Amino acid sequence: MEPDFKEGKHTVFPVSLVKPYFQTEEDKFPSRKKNSTPPEIVKVEDSPGPVKKIIKARKIRPNGKDQRQYLVRYKKQTADEDKCLAEYAIPDWNLHLKRFRASRRTEQSHQ
Repeated sequence: MEPDFKEGKHTVFPVSLVKPYFQTEEDKFPSRKKNSTPPEIVKVEDSPGPVKKIIKARKIRPNGKDQRQYLVRYKKQTADEDKCLAEYAIPDWNLHLKRFRASRRTEQSHQ
């Protein structure tokens, strides 16, 4: 069954609220230019050493997209030197994330 748009009825959205889209000229509106800075990427060879464990996780929304970051502690480093990294920037990320998620599940089951 096709909705009848000619009558102005729609089952989900009122057709009277639909407005045409006009492309804006970027030189007339310089403040509207997207100033997207990519997240900081730490290369594996730039890391201060092997990862000891992942401590916390957080979700951020750069440019309107969800991204997870993890607080990482390195071996032979203090808590002051912990870093927030995206999962792809963590060496052996799959092993460390598996351990981190398992530790969170055991913490929640003991509460």
